[in-house]
Amino acid sequence: MSPPSRRLQTKPVITCLKTFLISYSLIFWFTGVILLAVGVWGKVSLEAYFTLASEESTNAPYVLIGTGAIIVIFGLFGCFATCRGSPWMLKLYAMFLTLVFLAELVAGVSGFIFRHEIKAKLGVAYDNAVTNYNSTDGGSSSSGAVDVIQRTLHCCGVNNYTDWSETAYFKASGIPASCCKDSANCSPESLKDLDKAGQEVYTVGCFARVTHVMESNLGIIAGISFGIAFFQLIGIFLSCCLSRYITNNQYEMV
Repeated sequence: MSPPSRRLQTKPVITCLKTFLISYSLIFWFTGVILLAVGVWGKVSLEAYFTLASEESTNAPYVLIGTGAIIVIFGLFGCFATCRGSPWMLKLYAMFLTLVFLAELVAGVSGFIFRHEIKAKLGVAYDNAVTNYNSTDGGSSSSGAVDVIQRTLHCCGVNNYTDWSETAYFKASGIPASCCKDSANCSPESLKDLDKAGQEVYTVGCFARVTHVMESNLGIIAGISFGIAFFQLIGIFLSCCLSRYITNNQYEMV
């Protein structure tokens, strides 16, 4: 049995580590809530973009929702394990944080390395959607996605509104009404004439607008992504330290 003075020195350290780890777990839990909210928002608001990129329904929003739910659960588990002072629970929590760290790191590096390929794939998908556009396809198709994107981003075509002149739809019906700045002022006749349409429709291309926003914020996105990933290291360190101190304290009391 160790001297009482040594045990008295260990207990304040354990209390301090518990305070830090509970605070960390609450922040970790909050990030899970944010992921849940982003997943739900993405499913509701960004379905058109996912449909366009994959040409079919995607599970990306559900992945965010599922990941957010798991983080929320383990964030609460971390608080419970810290309050209970259970070494095996703390080690399990540290293991989960390690898996999250590795997954986020791999996803961030892959996204940064293959950003040009992702951009090119999205450009080809959007170009194909414009070329094969048919307003009678329905809202869940790539044509419906093009309409949603053009209305939402206030853009028209791939690079600009003149891209529509090469499509079969333009020859039959002109530029889609989703390009109109004000649908009340857009007549079928003006939409069939590029010169007249230039005054009534958005002139900026959708692909150019999307990629400009992505590239201008790439550094910020990368910094936030890696910052969140390395944030897990703090939790791993605190969990392992607290587990070791609690185990040593229990051993000293024997």
